[in-house]
Amino acid sequence: MNHRAEVKGIGVGVDAEGGSVPAVILEVREEFLPIVITSDQAQAIQLALSGEPFERPLTHDLLVDMITEFGGAIDGIRIDDLAEGTFFAKIDAERYDDGEPKKFVFDARPSDAVALAVRVDCPIVVSDEVLDEAGQPPERFDLGEPSDGPDDAEF
Repeated sequence: MNHRAEVKGIGVGVDAEGGSVPAVILEVREEFLPIVITSDQAQAIQLALSGEPFERPLTHDLLVDMITEFGGAIDGIRIDDLAEGTFFAKIDAERYDDGEPKKFVFDARPSDAVALAVRVDCPIVVSDEVLDEAGQPPERFDLGEPSDGPDDAEF
């Protein structure tokens, strides 16, 4: 079964060497799902969440513009597998040809999929299997003070 997720924010954890590790934090099924990402991906997601305009299109903005211009749309993303600590995602998209929808599914890194989802406001879903393996109780996260926007979390 898949469950709808909400991007809670960008968090920062600590790796084995004591360095900072960014993660996108999804809230789903009354749990938090941290997915480790690069600092570039964290910035791309955070900029989209905050609604801050950027001088020139970032890669994800460009991709959304191109998909739209070619008559396509992103319908949703799925985080549906986790193997050896690596999350896997799919992007569900469609394009209309002569009034008929044609469905497409693209393999993606979860960070790219989430960066696209927050730009087009499409559903993010996570499978039970992924949540059973990697979901965490919310009390393991320090979300800091409430704010008007998505939170920065420490985990």
